[in-house]
Amino acid sequence: MVESDEIGTEARALLNQAYDGVLSTHSADVPGYPFGSVMPYCLDREGVPVIYIANIAQHTRNIQANPKVSLIVLDRSVGDVQTNGRLTLLADAQPVSEDDEDAVGRYFSFFPDARRFHRTHSFAFYRLVPVRLRYIGGFGRIHWLSPERVLRPNPFRTEEERAMLEHMNTDHHEALRRYCEAAGVAVDAGCEPAMVGIDREGFQLRVGSRIIRFVFPSPVSTPAEVRAALVAMARLGQ
Repeated sequence: MVESDEIGTEARALLNQAYDGVLSTHSADVPGYPFGSVMPYCLDREGVPVIYIANIAQHTRNIQANPKVSLIVLDRSVGDVQTNGRLTLLADAQPVSEDDEDAVGRYFSFFPDARRFHRTHSFAFYRLVPVRLRYIGGFGRIHWLSPERVLRPNPFRTEEERAMLEHMNTDHHEALRRYCEAAGVAVDAGCEPAMVGIDREGFQLRVGSRIIRFVFPSPVSTPAEVRAALVAMARLGQ
């Protein structure tokens, strides 16, 4: 159904632009009650959220006792969150090996300050593998969605994505600033935007402590198509 495809695209767009949400786990200390935590995340190569949590944290102990969790993400682009889009993932929290260089490297690209957490406490990565998703796109637009309808694998291999990011961050500082200017994203003096992720539908810039999502004019699947899309977007920002 066309409508379902459109709804799945809307839900995925929200998952791609949020970067944090409220993680709810089953309380181990107070059985029967949910426990909510503010949680940053990024998406792995399969489009699944990855989180990084301390072993001493309450939510980690809860997950170790019961890995069934939910994550809600909100569209904060306008004032009234009840009229905005929101997406709830019912998911299984699965440990990520530190040998998974792709997921670990992608997370630290988005959140470089998190590298120091491991020196303070023992932290671990988890994937939140969705079982079912609930998307509300506004009043009366309420949909249960399967993971297959929302998640999309990244078409770029780890090496391809890293090469494109390095190229943009090394050689195209002005283009990154133009993307921000065209989108009305303020860039403080002395702050250089950095491209931290690329997928089939867009890319992310880290601007100071913020992660900003930019959407390609149309989906891409090759580095050449990424280059053409980035050039076109930079020209629009001139």
